[in-house]
Amino acid sequence: MPEDLAAIHAIRSREDVTRWLYLEPATEAEVRAWIEGVIARPPEMGVARAVELRETGELVGHLTLTVTPEHRSGEIGFIFHPDHQGNGYATEAGRALIAYAFEHYDLHRVSGRLEPRNGASARVLEKLGMRREGLLIENEWVKGEWQSEAIYALLAREWAER
Repeated sequence: MPEDLAAIHAIRSREDVTRWLYLEPATEAEVRAWIEGVIARPPEMGVARAVELRETGELVGHLTLTVTPEHRSGEIGFIFHPDHQGNGYATEAGRALIAYAFEHYDLHRVSGRLEPRNGASARVLEKLGMRREGLLIENEWVKGEWQSEAIYALLAREWAER
């Protein structure tokens, strides 16, 4: 993944990408530190996966799965370059990561959290079969404003029934 530094920085350094995240646009040093942290993380705590176009090998986004082993739960997150949003890549990669979460980690539940104004990400979670379980209204002060948080989730048995 260190070889992906430039491509990941090109995504994570954009204001339009980080708008609904806790993150500010990242410097190259911050992206390098994030990559090093992902590599150093014990595998039982989760994974990060880069998404590349089959035809060109271009890195267009990445996903993370953070695992809480004691609760057999995980949280999925994804970031994609705006030039490649709306093509189904997040949904396709998200399906693969959720399958991995349930099969490899034997999780009971996978969730996703987002600012509800991030409609595109909400649609991805819904396409993954997640249901909106909760809405916390203006529960956090983020980037100079009160933001809300929508919580989506999917249980292993629901995934298996699909």
